Amino acid sequence: MRKAFGAYTLLVLVVLYAPIAVMIGFSFNESKYLRWTGFTLDWYRRMADNRDLKSALVTTLILAAVATVAATVLGTMAALAARKAFRGKRLYTTLVSLPVMVPDIVLAISMLALFRRADLKPSLLSAIIAHTTFNLSYVALVVSARLEGMDRSIELAAQDLGATPVRAFWKVTLPAIFPGILSGGLLAFTLSFDDFVITYFTIGTEQTTLPVLIYSMVRFGVTPEINAISTVILAVSLVLIVAALKVSKVPVTGGGR
Repeated sequence: MRKAFGAYTLLVLVVLYAPIAVMIGFSFNESKYLRWTGFTLDWYRRMADNRDLKSALVTTLILAAVATVAATVLGTMAALAARKAFRGKRLYTTLVSLPVMVPDIVLAISMLALFRRADLKPSLLSAIIAHTTFNLSYVALVVSARLEGMDRSIELAAQDLGATPVRAFWKVTLPAIFPGILSGGLLAFTLSFDDFVITYFTIGTEQTTLPVLIYSMVRFGVTPEINAISTVILAVSLVLIVAALKVSKVPVTGGGR
């Protein structure tokens, strides 16, 4: 039974990661076609020299950075607001986390309809608003989990020693939950950097991001250059995810990172 379970697990892992391994491997292939002819870094050099890719990268970084900052601030505030019990708390927490459960295509169409109703043309600004909206929920969930695991006695001790509630927050609560805030921010940046569906509906035609540009390039066929771009995006995403996981493991009672 154990061997059968192990074989099934191995099969699942192969199905999940074999396409990624093939993509990475062929990003170093000398040939454009699906046959190995030799190792090369030319596709990465071409990627670095591509002006459209550089422009899309800059737009992607601006979009992800601004949306991450806004979502981190708003998401942290949303988590702090739900810290104490109040009437309608369950409804409030459900509404805050709803964008996580709603399919991307539904959220994208609803944001587009809202922008049209507000007479806001699709642009980098509208994309930032859309990204902030769905990233806010992820940050709020991560920070809320951090708050639930926090020992509140250290806050009470600070107030007993003469600290005002505001000072206790800045000196005790914020340092204690900061790893959760940073972890939520890294997660938000990763999601924003990789997003395609919501960005495609909200950014317009004057500017584009890496995922949207890759989609337009793939329509004419998958080339090793696209494999190289995807490999770089995968590497960046993995680094951010690992960083977020490590930060989130910092003890809550440590008072900082």
